[in-house]
Amino acid sequence: MAAARLSLSILLVVLAVAAGQRAAAQDYDFFYLVLQWPGSYCDTKQSCCYPKSGKPAADFGIHGLWPNRDDGSYPQNCSPDNAFNPSKVSDLLSSLRAKWPTLACPSGDGLKFWGHEWEKHGTCAANVFDEHGYFQAALRLRDQLGVLAALTSNGVKPDGGYYTLSQIKGAIQDGTGFEPYVECNRDEAGNSQLYQLYFCVDAAGDSFVECPVLPSGRPCGNRIEFPAF
Repeated sequence: MAAARLSLSILLVVLAVAAGQRAAAQDYDFFYLVLQWPGSYCDTKQSCCYPKSGKPAADFGIHGLWPNRDDGSYPQNCSPDNAFNPSKVSDLLSSLRAKWPTLACPSGDGLKFWGHEWEKHGTCAANVFDEHGYFQAALRLRDQLGVLAALTSNGVKPDGGYYTLSQIKGAIQDGTGFEPYVECNRDEAGNSQLYQLYFCVDAAGDSFVECPVLPSGRPCGNRIEFPAF
């Protein structure tokens, strides 16, 4: 009888530990895929530095793929021992340079930027992605959207012109099927400009979904510049 009680106790402990591991494994509800317009990053008082590989293409680059919770909070730095290892994404480096470029100063090769994104955000999605899978998923999702084509085909072009928030959102929704959260920053003259777009992705990192909660980015107003790059 005592042996049976002991076995039951051990089983309960094992089940509790397993449940705890499952809970810890996914401490988020969805992802934000954040895309950034390089012209707006650079057209500020702090300016920018092109990466060592040269000036990126005039297209939306990836800022990050960020696990987020429905209450607006988010996990971060979930596995300090799981440091970024460039050798694990060696086959993706050319795509990362082109589609996930660093514009921070001083000029860099992107490794510091990608390492920050993996260690702060990617490690918190270890239940679905290893390092390679995380970067591969972000690249795939970004390509799937085709944001710049959606904008330009609807007359919203990166030529220094001004557009309304509804024009920008409507063009993107028309071309991609999803309405993003639009974040703006300010150029040197103080004009509001199209800076970042937030799209929501399901917890498996597979498909775009309607956003359960919106981020608290910089407000845009209704006269938004789309600067050239």
